[in-house]
Amino acid sequence: MRKSGPPRGLISYLVLELLEEKPRYGYEILKEITEISGGHWEPSYGSVYPILYKFEDEGWAERIEREDEPDRKYFELTDAGREHLAEKRVETGGKARDFADVILGFYHVYVAFATDDRFRTDAPPDEWRFDDTFSAWIVEQMIRHHERDFGEFERIPDTPDEFYGKHGGSWEPAGSSSGSENADDGKDGGADGAEAESPPSDD
Repeated sequence: MRKSGPPRGLISYLVLELLEEKPRYGYEILKEITEISGGHWEPSYGSVYPILYKFEDEGWAERIEREDEPDRKYFELTDAGREHLAEKRVETGGKARDFADVILGFYHVYVAFATDDRFRTDAPPDEWRFDDTFSAWIVEQMIRHHERDFGEFERIPDTPDEFYGKHGGSWEPAGSSSGSENADDGKDGGADGAEAESPPSDD
């Protein structure tokens, strides 16, 4: 169960990888991250430049001059930055479950808004709503992307306890000291989601 938003250090890792590809400036990095997310997420403008300045202070990146764009602040990864990136690749590689918890957690909240009588959202006409139609569309998009990138989608019969047991750790629902209560409910494990991205000093 996660008690915060996106995995710590996510933006820093993305910035490092994008600078490894080629020198970039802050707004270009923002747009590239938006494209990577399929257009569904863009970090705030104020989160990327502090990271770039921190990288500069740490010696992981340096500013470069471009004659064709003299007023733009381009940053290039240094050798020290590539060494740091190697460490971040290992660190980020261990956060796959954190990502899953964020995705599943917010989906569970979406469904709760649609089905839990405690919530009474009122959508404007002809807008997205919290209901089964739009829930199905979200799931449909996930399946389409899975099949595009990984091949044919196959249902998994495991309960949360069984799946987590096979692939590391155990599933414990929020407020519970044991995952056994929901072992056979057939639902995916969720998590609490936070309202803001981790600060840029989270390396």
